[in-house]
Amino acid sequence: MATTLMRNTAPREHPGRYYGYLAAVAVCSIVAAIVTAAHAGAPDIGWLKVPFALWLTAGLALVAELRPARWGGLRMSPIAMISLAYVYAIMVTWGFLPALIVQCAAMTVLFVQLGSSVWRSAFNLSQMGIALCAAWWTWTAASGGPWTASPPQILGLLAAGMVWSVVSTAHVAMAMKMRAGGSWAEHFRAWFKSEWTLRLTLTAVAPLLAIAATTSWWLVAVSAIPVFSVYRILQTAAEREREAERDPLTGLLDRKGFQQAVERKLVDAGETDTAVAVMILDLDRFADVNSALGHDIGDKLLVELAERFLADKPPGKAIARLGGDEFAFVWAELDGMTDPLECAREIRARLDKAIVLDDVSIEIDGSVGVAVFPEDGRDYQTLFRHADIAMDESKKRVATYARYAPEFDHHSPERLILLGDLRRALDHPDAPGVNLYYQPQVCLTTGEVLGAEALLRYHHPERGMVNPAEIIATAEHSSVMRMLTERVVDIALRQLRHWNDAGYRMRMAVNVSVRDLQSPDFTDYLTERIDAYGVEASRLQLEITESALMADPRRVVDNVQRLSDLGLGISLDDFGTGFSSMQHLRGLPVTEIKIDRTFVTSLNDRADNAAIVSTTIDLGRALDVCVVAEGVEDENVRKQLEGWGCHAAQGWHFAKPMSADDFDRWLVHHRASR
Repeated sequence: MATTLMRNTAPREHPGRYYGYLAAVAVCSIVAAIVTAAHAGAPDIGWLKVPFALWLTAGLALVAELRPARWGGLRMSPIAMISLAYVYAIMVTWGFLPALIVQCAAMTVLFVQLGSSVWRSAFNLSQMGIALCAAWWTWTAASGGPWTASPPQILGLLAAGMVWSVVSTAHVAMAMKMRAGGSWAEHFRAWFKSEWTLRLTLTAVAPLLAIAATTSWWLVAVSAIPVFSVYRILQTAAEREREAERDPLTGLLDRKGFQQAVERKLVDAGETDTAVAVMILDLDRFADVNSALGHDIGDKLLVELAERFLADKPPGKAIARLGGDEFAFVWAELDGMTDPLECAREIRARLDKAIVLDDVSIEIDGSVGVAVFPEDGRDYQTLFRHADIAMDESKKRVATYARYAPEFDHHSPERLILLGDLRRALDHPDAPGVNLYYQPQVCLTTGEVLGAEALLRYHHPERGMVNPAEIIATAEHSSVMRMLTERVVDIALRQLRHWNDAGYRMRMAVNVSVRDLQSPDFTDYLTERIDAYGVEASRLQLEITESALMADPRRVVDNVQRLSDLGLGISLDDFGTGFSSMQHLRGLPVTEIKIDRTFVTSLNDRADNAAIVSTTIDLGRALDVCVVAEGVEDENVRKQLEGWGCHAAQGWHFAKPMSADDFDRWLVHHRASR
């Protein structure tokens, strides 16, 4: 069902065509009403001799719309329009024009309560006017005279009521087609599926009201009971639907209710080019509260949090409990939201104050993930999944909140497809696609090539060359990462053996992932491959990032120590970008530290970067470890690094990453030029 805002706005494409259709309906309605009223004439009993029973019938039609019955089962209409039963009764007993006046009055009362725009109200009054004209002509053809409640007249009234519904829905279906897309038949079938039983019920009640209106006013009052019963049934259904969309513990929306709230806001936001923020909060260590204090205290904690979230809640902001210890929030620019991250901070602020339950003070914390329409997704499922991914990332970073970024998503459809293609490329040792490029590492004092860093390259059969960072982000959370590492190690050791056979005593630096370092059999695998290729273990340098160490320090450090005991070199990559490098330098068998390119590239332009680089070189000298600078792109930087005592460097100033054949040719040229 479309939202009120969408119903009150014109489509962006061809608004003139849309408004032209509405205007045509209005003109046709006026013409049809004039022609029908002229043919129908005045009521048979005259305007001044109308009994009180008919006036009461008209009054009850207005009263029926004072509190609209909103039922989710209705698709084309947001309300039940109970007054139609009275309108049909007035049409057959009092005449067309009184029925038209009462219908317009009742619908005006309804549209005011719904907040309909003037033009939308005018369109609905017009299309309902045409429908009433069609109903009157149907009734006239079947009745054969004044109302006598004969079986043919009752059948004629039932036919007139269904004609009213068909004609009205046909006009609305056309407006919806022009407004929201799709076909006219699809919108019409949506009505037939959801509303025909209600419309038939209201039409079936109309003969009872007509008989009562021509008998006595008290019978009209009594006959209102079945109409009221229909109304109560619809209200009960609506209340049950609302209850079904609420969490029974906290009274907040549940998952289904939250989805409907978000989808309504997305439609509105799409119409107005505004943003919608979807946020998911997951409480930390909530299971510990249940285990230590009992589930009753846990439930009271959730209720207290719900009350905090509802306190001073801005209009339009929807809050849900998704289950367990997860809450969800949605807020739109149309509701006053200006900064999605400010919303996340406000949610987190509600957790800062301790909660006291049964004289027990409980400290609660949580992580918030944020996804924003339309940048992070254009439908509910995508936004919810991205907010959940951002929440997981927030937990990993030990941060209070995080907004979704594509690099957080390790399971997007694109990455899953890439993962499958990568796996197929790795299934066979000689399959093309995965290869290594090499960038030389040069001694700054002698110009000697000390070794090379092996850099992953993957040529996808359709996408071409894929960014290595995307490959690692895709594979590192799956078993494909191990397959990729094995392929890289095999290629690197084969190339290292080739260099040794050619007389080059160089080392090979290979990057390894968190998943590799956490594997207990990684050391055994490397030992077997080194022996198989007959190279010295000291010629293989493993580059590990600080983030890999932080993932599982105890297990990673143990494996790194085992690798060092084999004689492999250990290089701490991207040094200076983490938060605990000094601690790792003390506790790890590091033989080399690599200064990240972000500091090296601009060291001559930024004094702070120059200070970091020079201090790191001094630190390496004091700890007796080699220092390698990444990202050297010009001679001035190279000279500065040499002057500070940096051991080696790599970067485009010396050579860009090259294929194995190009690297061999570059080695020959470099040796000849020295």
